[in-house]
Amino acid sequence: MVKKTSLSHLSPVLMLGVIWGLSEAALGMGLRSCASFMSGSIMTGVALFFIASSWYLTRATYGVALVVIIASLFKMFDALLLSLPLLHGAVGNPIFAFFMEGFAFLLLVFIFKKRLIKHPGGQAVAGGMAALVAVNLFPLVKFATGIPACVYPGTTMPLSLYYAPLAVLLSSLTVPLGLWFGYKVGTMEMNLSGTKHWKSVQYGAPVVLLLVCLGFISFLRLS
Repeated sequence: MVKKTSLSHLSPVLMLGVIWGLSEAALGMGLRSCASFMSGSIMTGVALFFIASSWYLTRATYGVALVVIIASLFKMFDALLLSLPLLHGAVGNPIFAFFMEGFAFLLLVFIFKKRLIKHPGGQAVAGGMAALVAVNLFPLVKFATGIPACVYPGTTMPLSLYYAPLAVLLSSLTVPLGLWFGYKVGTMEMNLSGTKHWKSVQYGAPVVLLLVCLGFISFLRLS
């Protein structure tokens, strides 16, 4: 696997953050209400895919922080289009979840160290454990935003805990897949780095993708 770590991978990390942000806005939890039953657990697995890919490319905290921040900014932009306050339960709470997912992944990186990228089994275990940590931290959102986590109807159990097994299962698949994807992107970058116009593509692609995704979200929300 690619072992080089540098800021040269900043471009694909930015693009990963943009695509994650788009997936949250277009496919994830509609901004007008609480998460819909298991949607939050599904998006936990999606989030950890992008987080794992970004970490593999950079092997640094900043890679994870960057995709989390970009996804959060997309959530804020989506809220702006719908005239919702940042502390709305369907805005501030998902953003809190993004940061908890990033923290949980970095915690498992610290625990597993090299084992995280050497063995698929270790990757799967780390992914499941990262999801488990994240969903157990999420109920603390009330202290961050003042808005309690959504609960399963007829109970007092937060949805994140009720559907925790689903989040764990999905993340045990998406984290290995995310690490593999990061490896593939890094390898492709190395193979193309010496080609003509590579620098223009490297710096221009994130900007073009950002504009396209912002335009798409605007179309979805305003049409």
